[in-house]
Amino acid sequence: MKTEPPLLVSISWLAENQNNAKVRIVDVRWYLAAPQKGYQEYQISHIPGAIFLSLDKDLARPAYQGPGRHPLPTPEEFAAVMGGIGVGSDVHVVAYDSSGGGNAARLWWLLRYYGHALVSLLDGGIGAWQAAGLPLSQDIPHPTSALFVPNPQPHMVVDKEVVRNMIEIHEGLLLDARARERYEGKVEPVDARPGHIPGARNAPYADNVDADGIMRSAPELREHYAALGAQDEEEIVCYCGSGVTAALDVFALTLAGFLNVRLYAGSWSDWSSDPGLPAAIGSAPAPSFK
Repeated sequence: MKTEPPLLVSISWLAENQNNAKVRIVDVRWYLAAPQKGYQEYQISHIPGAIFLSLDKDLARPAYQGPGRHPLPTPEEFAAVMGGIGVGSDVHVVAYDSSGGGNAARLWWLLRYYGHALVSLLDGGIGAWQAAGLPLSQDIPHPTSALFVPNPQPHMVVDKEVVRNMIEIHEGLLLDARARERYEGKVEPVDARPGHIPGARNAPYADNVDADGIMRSAPELREHYAALGAQDEEEIVCYCGSGVTAALDVFALTLAGFLNVRLYAGSWSDWSSDPGLPAAIGSAPAPSFK
């Protein structure tokens, strides 16, 4: 029976284990306003041994070929990507980015969704690695391919019909991981309408980390999400713009000990594109870290 690795690993842990053949480091840098910037940064420098995966090409289907702007890859597509970078059943994946885990969490979530529990986030990402003066590289690895067998976990994801039912019967907790100005409808850079799903509470994914991009402690996270209404026995559904950064809320809730947490994969890009679904504008009380 495999032992699951920690949800988070430190830069010191990775420095000690980066040459382990059973550890695969993955760079998931990506920027909403400049989708190519992440790969450009990777080419300039990355953690030695890291392989780059594109959020748009490797960790999602083309926009709206499924719910939202970043539809989930099919089992076959995801298996091909993971197998292609040498991730077999016994390989521990460590994902990092430059966004406090907001993009790397997409890979963390997808691996768990497809039944691969051997995955962690690098606490602090490449920023913490650089701040510690650890070496960087321009070498691009070419690992031997492996067999990745996907085992989807459908209980981890919901669609808009489930969310609509949640708000109609007032059951469960719905959390919006986008920045407050998007939640409130003050700006909407990419999706069909501004605002948020009625009844959702704002839990910006960026609040899960401190100013240095280090994940807040489990007790801090638990207190924060409890103040937003999270309860152990209640279902919690997280969404964002396209199902990417909401994965960091799922991660933080999991770290805090909440188990009944699911992702609305289509998120606001799916919801807002359906004119028959309601949208709310304005603020709602949302506690923040002290």
